[in-house]
Amino acid sequence: NTKEDHPLVCGDPSVLCKELREVRTMEKNYVVMTDSSADLNPALEQELGVDIIPLSVNCGDRTFLDYPDEREIKTSEFYGMLRSGANAKTAAANVETFLTAMSRHLEQGKDVLYLGFSSGLSSTYSASEIAAQELRERYPERKVLTVDTLCASMGQGLLVWLTVQELKHGATLEEAAKYAEDNRLHLCHWFTVDDLFFLKRGGRVSAATALVGSALGIKPVLHVDNEGHLINVSKARGRKNSILALVDRMERSAIEPEKQTVFISHGDCLA
Repeated sequence: NTKEDHPLVCGDPSVLCKELREVRTMEKNYVVMTDSSADLNPALEQELGVDIIPLSVNCGDRTFLDYPDEREIKTSEFYGMLRSGANAKTAAANVETFLTAMSRHLEQGKDVLYLGFSSGLSSTYSASEIAAQELRERYPERKVLTVDTLCASMGQGLLVWLTVQELKHGATLEEAAKYAEDNRLHLCHWFTVDDLFFLKRGGRVSAATALVGSALGIKPVLHVDNEGHLINVSKARGRKNSILALVDRMERSAIEPEKQTVFISHGDCLA
């Protein structure tokens, strides 16, 4: 075509590519889904435009869905119940939940990419894949992609954020899914807890370990391994040292940290 027909082709090719990527992004015939294990707050949920499947939590005599906007229970109230001695148990999202949520988007003519809670910690991802297989048959003209992030909490949230950035820069849904799979093991999750008795209640440490560790002020430094499991990496004496240990781990493992995006989260402990 002549430049009169299409002035853009006579300009900088990089500008043309940028324009085309922006057009493809604006069309957005897809939706990215994740679950509430990703710990994305309402601001990030809105910024990314993701659909979040709420997992359910049983605490005391109550069961509620974990929505980012805290519509069923406030985060501060939940942690207050834990501090008062209540036991909390989470439940995975089931196949029916995924069928309902994914179908809503597929019926609107949108493809779906689900980035799920680590299969090493929950059966949620397995349920999503069963639902996806059924929906691929029901909607053969649509794409239903699922990725086991092997991540949890804001590690999962960070992978969701990074994947959405790929889509914003023009990646196809398949390219974004491959990006998530290729990079899920390049994310590091370092965390600690102040009270070992919560790990004891969850079956992560023995009663004796919790008792002795609490008496001595021992704080574990934990990580998510390549199979998506929580593992105890080291121990620190005192709360301050355990926080510094997280920074030390980051310093030793991060590649060009000044160029990285880092997500920091807390369990009702902003200070």
